[in-house]
Amino acid sequence: MEPLELLATATATAPDGEELRLMRRGGDFMIVLDRNELMNSRMSGSEEALATMAVERLPGREAARFLIGGYGMGFTLRAALSALGPQAKLTVAELVPEIIEWARGPMAGLAAGCLDDPRVHVVLDDVAELVARGRGAYDAILLDVDNGPDGLVRDANDRLYTPAGLAAAKAALKPGGVLAVWSAAPDKAFAARLRRAGFEVDEVTVRARSNGKGPRHTIWFARR
Repeated sequence: MEPLELLATATATAPDGEELRLMRRGGDFMIVLDRNELMNSRMSGSEEALATMAVERLPGREAARFLIGGYGMGFTLRAALSALGPQAKLTVAELVPEIIEWARGPMAGLAAGCLDDPRVHVVLDDVAELVARGRGAYDAILLDVDNGPDGLVRDANDRLYTPAGLAAAKAALKPGGVLAVWSAAPDKAFAARLRRAGFEVDEVTVRARSNGKGPRHTIWFARR
């Protein structure tokens, strides 16, 4: 087995001073917090589905505007770019600057130039702030922030999933727009909260790996 190599660390938003660590084993990358593996380059399927399934729910929007909360390892962004046309505009909100640095550095091969696509605008800010400022601005808001509604990395992420946070997301969407939320696990209370916020909700279970294997993850597609 290949040795596990520590490539870099980031502490900007981790609780209690804990470090986000970028690890590599052979050709595989991992982003780890404490003992929790938040991301793994071998598990891209559900993050890709977050984008492709959202695009499928927005037919005929040639100049769609997407807001993606959390760059991660870029799987959602790359899938959205592949599924959308040349007139689309995608804003990526990433709160941890090092995540973007890693994408342009050690993980540049994995990023495959997606951050340099002319349709992409990267904002180093909390996605909740962009949602609050974007009334009626977006056809889709894709949230892959933390571990889903039950977060691990940053307590402040929880505000995205409160009634007030969902109301702000609804206001930031165009009529018929879609809020898509990725989660590592089901959450009946959150699904009910989406419905109480006035969304039409479709809950989908997706495998973590693009080959249809691996853990099951949950995505909610909530239409305004």
